Amino acid sequence: MSTDDIITLTPEGYTRIERELERLRTVERREVTDRIRDSQQSGEFAENAEYEDAKIEQAFVEGRIRDLRRILQHSQVLQPDDVPTDCVGLGSYVLLHDLEHRDTWEVRLVGSVESDPDHDRISDESPIGRALMGRKAGNEIIVAVPDGRLRYRIEGIRR
Repeated sequence: MSTDDIITLTPEGYTRIERELERLRTVERREVTDRIRDSQQSGEFAENAEYEDAKIEQAFVEGRIRDLRRILQHSQVLQPDDVPTDCVGLGSYVLLHDLEHRDTWEVRLVGSVESDPDHDRISDESPIGRALMGRKAGNEIIVAVPDGRLRYRIEGIRR
């Protein structure tokens, strides 16, 4: 496996993926199988929308299980010492100050697999993630977004 195949995850991201995989394998797979069986007993297959919906859901669940297994097989979990504190790197918690709106909040820089902006987990491949990588506390960054430009100052970096 080349280094391009390695997916770097935080310990929390690895755990979230393990839990999702377990839920899909033990709960959702069984539920969709039950739906398919129940819908088979309720009429003609050609006109059975419930059966078709359940088969589509089954394909989604099985595809997601395959994806999660692949991620876990190719993952490398960040260790605390792998996360820099002198500059922003993968796994860093970054305290940002929005210079226009005067808000301050903390984000965590993560790989794209575990990115979740709604929970302040920002991908290193996103515009803000790319702008943060390698920067130090006190640096100001400008991020181009569709509505213009955002300006932030890095107030702190921690593991």
